Amino acid sequence: MSTHLVVGAGPVGSEVARLLADDGQDVVVVTRHGSGPDLPGVRLVATDAASVDALLLAAPEASAIYNCANPAYHRWAQDWPPLAAAMLSYAERTGAMLAICSNLYGYGPVSGPMSEALPFAATGTKGRVRAQMWLDAKAAHDAGRIRATEVRGSDYICANDNSLIGSSRVVPRILGGKSVSLIGSVNAEHTWTAPADAARLLVTVAGAERGWGRAWHVPSNAPRTQRQVVDDLADTAGVPHVPVKSLPGAMVKLLGLFSPAIRELSETAYQRDRPFVVDDSAARVTFGLEPTPWGEILDQIIEHYRRAS
Repeated sequence: MSTHLVVGAGPVGSEVARLLADDGQDVVVVTRHGSGPDLPGVRLVATDAASVDALLLAAPEASAIYNCANPAYHRWAQDWPPLAAAMLSYAERTGAMLAICSNLYGYGPVSGPMSEALPFAATGTKGRVRAQMWLDAKAAHDAGRIRATEVRGSDYICANDNSLIGSSRVVPRILGGKSVSLIGSVNAEHTWTAPADAARLLVTVAGAERGWGRAWHVPSNAPRTQRQVVDDLADTAGVPHVPVKSLPGAMVKLLGLFSPAIRELSETAYQRDRPFVVDDSAARVTFGLEPTPWGEILDQIIEHYRRAS
């Protein structure tokens, strides 16, 4: 049995902890407030993950450290660099594999499906921050100082308020037969990633030498437009389809005056205003992984909100 250090207890971090615990591993989950899954074999620690000394105190040694942190969206530029540096330093000091859960921001605006071979060409601050995190880890890996890998998923589809469509701002309206207004095009094809699939790939590549030293795209279901996802959720719930429209740009700007997260969305408008499609064939072929069936994902979302009502 090995110790695994998981930083972050959101949908991905919690699932990583569950997968490892189910495999009989000793798991330490670090968050600022000590939150996380209440599971046998999982120890929850409240500490500052931006401090390598705090990480070492939480887990003096580990076979792997999983970066599943999720700073506030409007504070990426301030919060990510010290977090990433602390985890990289922890990996270097302890010999732990550094497994990073990331996204597609580093590529910037693209034309056509995104593969891992695309160069980083982010035009915004958040994309450059995420790109630099991997560049630093890759440089340390290539220099033999650490072992590192990264998985990149698209927007998460799950029952969570950080999800574009799976949030409490959207799904209860579908269940109640009310119209839905969404940010960006409702007709552009978009890849949606299940957090559980990101977690499964992260644990897989962390434990397989052939997964080290490069990035991997999370196996995800076929692209669906926002309108199609809303219709799919209605069909799953057995309720009539509801009207779906795109929020006018002026309204998004107005909402941004009251919400820092919405205000920051303008930087990545290209992800929602045009097709945003992932090529995940490398992970499928190399590790034989497939995404969670689309119907199962939708069932989980509907069940969550029906239980909460």
